[in-house]
Amino acid sequence: MIDALFGSKTRVKLLHLFLDNPGQSFYVREITRLIDEQINSVRRELSNMLEIGVITSDSADNKLYYQVNQRYEYYMPLRTIFSDKKIAASVAPLSGDAPAWHKLIVDLTGVRIAIIAGMLVQGSSGSVDLLLVGDIPAKRAAQVIASIESDIGRELSYTILPYDEFYYRLSVHDKFISGVTRNKHQVLIDTDGVLR
Repeated sequence: MIDALFGSKTRVKLLHLFLDNPGQSFYVREITRLIDEQINSVRRELSNMLEIGVITSDSADNKLYYQVNQRYEYYMPLRTIFSDKKIAASVAPLSGDAPAWHKLIVDLTGVRIAIIAGMLVQGSSGSVDLLLVGDIPAKRAAQVIASIESDIGRELSYTILPYDEFYYRLSVHDKFISGVTRNKHQVLIDTDGVLR
């Protein structure tokens, strides 16, 4: 797999581009201008990287856009190698010292339940990284989430639910809530003990 990943100069330039700009999408002609490579070479390498899973593609405005797959198994090691930006640790330990962003969540006004999973918990394969429940001010929640994303160097998949909706969905064994709680996760806050 390593040979398939680092086999060409164009691929290395693409890895630098994508890993320096997580969450940003690029179309083929834009990429060729940014990395100064031939379009056929770029297309070939994009195809290889899609097959491996390093990048994803999406179509919009009759153009095919590519971006780094932040859920790729080796995303963080690759980002450490290819990104020019300093990267913090991305996984919350299940024991020992908690990362600073735990306190941001715990101190967030109105949170009655906070669950971390997905890329925030080592060994979790959940599609949601953070579930916040309660009467949470949207602006403050957005600031906290942006701060966490900046700290870990990745975009989070998160959901914020009012407490009544969460409790109802939990009681009827809603597929989304069950998916979060059945997967490996960590409960940071549970003020009413409903998840015990």
